[in-house]
Amino acid sequence: MTTKAKTKVTTIKPNSKQIRISSLINPHFKKMWLTDRPYIIARGGRGSFKSSTISLKLVTMMKKYIQQGYEANVVCLRDNQKYLRDSVFSQIGWALSKLEMYNDFDFRTSPLRIIHRRTHSTFYFYGVDDPMKLKSNIVGNVIAIWYEEAASFKSAEDFDQTNPTFIRQKAPFVDMVRVFWSYNPPKNPYDFINEWLDGINIENERRIAKGLKPRYFIDTSTYLDDKLGINSQETLDEIERIKYNDPDYHDWLYLGKVIGLGTNVYNMSLFHPLKELPGDDYLINIYFSVDSGHETSATACCCFGITEKGNCILLDTYYYSPAKKANKKAPSDLAKDLHTFEQDNIKAWDMDPYKRSADSATADYALDNEYYKMYGEKWHHVAKTRKVAMIDHVQNLLAQGRFYYLDTEKNKIFIKEHQQYQWDEDTMESDDPKVIKERDHTADVFQYFVLDNRRDLDLKW
Repeated sequence: MTTKAKTKVTTIKPNSKQIRISSLINPHFKKMWLTDRPYIIARGGRGSFKSSTISLKLVTMMKKYIQQGYEANVVCLRDNQKYLRDSVFSQIGWALSKLEMYNDFDFRTSPLRIIHRRTHSTFYFYGVDDPMKLKSNIVGNVIAIWYEEAASFKSAEDFDQTNPTFIRQKAPFVDMVRVFWSYNPPKNPYDFINEWLDGINIENERRIAKGLKPRYFIDTSTYLDDKLGINSQETLDEIERIKYNDPDYHDWLYLGKVIGLGTNVYNMSLFHPLKELPGDDYLINIYFSVDSGHETSATACCCFGITEKGNCILLDTYYYSPAKKANKKAPSDLAKDLHTFEQDNIKAWDMDPYKRSADSATADYALDNEYYKMYGEKWHHVAKTRKVAMIDHVQNLLAQGRFYYLDTEKNKIFIKEHQQYQWDEDTMESDDPKVIKERDHTADVFQYFVLDNRRDLDLKW
């Protein structure tokens, strides 16, 4: 691949206003900011501002070459293209604004690019759904690469295959292409990113033993490293609430500790029973979520409510198991049952559902088609992610102390199945642990609901 020749523009005029980086970067990150190593790994808990620091670093790197009149390009990567705009694209825009350079750039959304008007220096944004497809991308004059949410990539092979594509397009006016990784460590010690980091540590130690300089700079940060007071008091109060409700979850989410999975998936003390709806917190929306089974698998549907205070309440549960039944219900029978269940709850809570969520499995489409044929209403089929990620969203809601259930006879199956919901021990020492696929129907229903309504539950960040 031929790298584009360097481009120099002599009419550039640097900004006259000086901005103190120390007012934007917490002291903890000084060593990371100044390191001359080519590979920088920033791991740690949420609220540590590692991604903000990297975005500011990338902008200042580009600014240096812009002021010299060069075209300098930066490649920003996520595991999937659909996440780019709300993450790295917005993060770079934030950094440009902080450094008072926002108006010097054009922001394009198809394809995603942030382009300096005079030098054409560009931030490129790619999803690494298939690293092989990136080989055809000619960028040229690359000075840096950033893997954001690196733990969400499929494997370390994504890094190994992607790095050469852009490193060989190094700008001729830099000594090396700097590569940054930022991520929150997964709970599972056997997740690929945790094992990858173990390998990096071994390499660093080996080089030190040989009298060589390590190639990787590794930084671990938490919200406790925020000495500039960037985290609001509201954020700190929320962190303390999670720490009180679920210390292990707090240690993973905010301290970046690899806490392991344990056998039971959920901490059942975080499922709070209610005899009735609270008098000081009213429902603002109700939702339905369904997991439909086959001839030998149960069908479950739950009605959830979100309250004015942001709490989530399990209101009602429908559950049908065909096990040991000679005459099993057909899709038309199940559609009638679900419609009756829905109408009963609409009447009970005096509101129509805000959304109906369902699995994307074939069985759910069969029931959905029957439901639409009979009642003219469609369910929204959830774009599922890895099971570990879906469970993490539920655990986040639970750890905030915001999940309740009406303690009724029909909801007992929901609680019982969650009590029995466990990891498969044979898969726990792998980077893709599985749950035991028995008595998991209401657990799936809960996960679909949370995944499909993260914004309404204030879980989308």
